[in-house]
Amino acid sequence: RAEADKLWGKLRGLRINEDENGKTNLALADVDGEVLVVSQFTLFADCRHGRRPSFTDAGAPDVANELYEYFLTLVREDVEHVAHGIFGADMKVDLVNDGPFTIVLDTDSL
Repeated sequence: RAEADKLWGKLRGLRINEDENGKTNLALADVDGEVLVVSQFTLFADCRHGRRPSFTDAGAPDVANELYEYFLTLVREDVEHVAHGIFGADMKVDLVNDGPFTIVLDTDSL
């Protein structure tokens, strides 16, 4: 939970939205933004050995689901419109990535 708190604290205030001058100076609250939260354990794939990804270092599903639900609770406290996936489901997600960059946040380095 401490890592979820840290991650949401960073995401909530991250200035990644454009202002009137086209500069990324605005945070989520500044633009009345919406959030989509999707669980994606496959991002944790270890591909260092062989040709089949390993997920043995990923968290146990029951613990991971509890953490996912906790994160959703944090987001809902600050954001009016929160969409989310279904933990463990096979989902098809369409996304338009609107911006010049992608950011990976690792709680170990925040």
